[in-house]
Amino acid sequence: MTFQNIFRDREYNKKLLRLTFPIALQNLLGAMVAAADALMLGKVNQQVMAAVSLATQVSFIHVIVLCAIANGIAVLGAQYWGKKDIRVLGDIFGLSVQCAVVASLAFFAGTYFFPEKLMLLFAHDENLVRIGADYLRIASWSYLISGISWCYLAIMRVTEHALCSAMISCGAVMINIVLNAVFIFGLCGVPAMGAQGAALATVIARVLELGICIGICTGKTFIPLKIKTLLTFNYRLFLEFWKYSLPILGSFMLWGVGFTAYTALMGHMGEDAAAANAIAAVVRDLMCCLCNGLAGGAGILIGNELGAGNLERGKLYGDRTMILSFVIGLISTVVILATIPLVSSTLDMTPQAHRYMVGMFLILSFYMIGRCVCTVVINGIFSAGGDTLFDVYSLAVCMWGIALPCAFAF
Repeated sequence: MTFQNIFRDREYNKKLLRLTFPIALQNLLGAMVAAADALMLGKVNQQVMAAVSLATQVSFIHVIVLCAIANGIAVLGAQYWGKKDIRVLGDIFGLSVQCAVVASLAFFAGTYFFPEKLMLLFAHDENLVRIGADYLRIASWSYLISGISWCYLAIMRVTEHALCSAMISCGAVMINIVLNAVFIFGLCGVPAMGAQGAALATVIARVLELGICIGICTGKTFIPLKIKTLLTFNYRLFLEFWKYSLPILGSFMLWGVGFTAYTALMGHMGEDAAAANAIAAVVRDLMCCLCNGLAGGAGILIGNELGAGNLERGKLYGDRTMILSFVIGLISTVVILATIPLVSSTLDMTPQAHRYMVGMFLILSFYMIGRCVCTVVINGIFSAGGDTLFDVYSLAVCMWGIALPCAFAF
């Protein structure tokens, strides 16, 4: 296996690009919403930006649950798509929506009825808690909607409509960013709403996104969501679905709650640390889009080959994708280091917050090499082969056994 061989295999490149690009674009667009929030709210003031960044940690956990469900669709659905079993794919779609709705209802109840208590997990400053709670109470309505949209978009990617999935996400993101500007700054005769405006923009964008998904999936080449599958509980399929999804959920929760713990630690360190971490997190998420796309695309591509019985080809594709992950990691390191002057000149931060931010960027730049390789290998290649437990073991040891104890100790 050589680096040159990767680019000579046109079939592999074409398939991987067709799957990776839409997923990476979808991840990028999602991260752009957080970037737009940080930039626009940072123009309001540093405190509002920090409060919303802390509040969105709740939606971050919600997204992790939805990611596990979407990955279950990707892993199990790719195998049945490889077998061209459309009926079971429809059942998988319906089951995933059932799970997403249950999870979304729980997050809605918590953020709508108890937002102040949730904010106290991330900060003790009264103003940060108040601003964050106002944001969460409005944003809670988006949780009821986004779970269903995630399932629609995931089933599209599995059934070779990844570009359509990305275009829908693109439209929703652009709407979200435009409405952010309108509601946050009070444009077009709308009163300036600050953090609450950012939440309202998110809700409207999610409603429109779901509406487009429902309309698109009435087409002949798409998998429709049938009322019958929503009202039927397939116990055998449920066990098979969560056989793949539960380890993924476990690993995502270990990872996501771990990062949320870092954010909570920053929040309790004060406004400067929380603001710096908000910017670093946005840059990290933007830079992770390509490796997330490569992991998702490789997972579907390799899963299709394994489902069709092409074991050797699936192994070959896995080896080639792993090499690409190293390349992406090195590129990410260079890009992050190059963005430090740009970010420093764009945002109005206190000197202490700026020092925190520069230090975080330096560490983040080298972190990206390992992050890219681990994401692609563990969440893409291993998951496609049915091994979704390794991620749980590695996170339990590395993050919870080493990183978090060191963070709280120092």
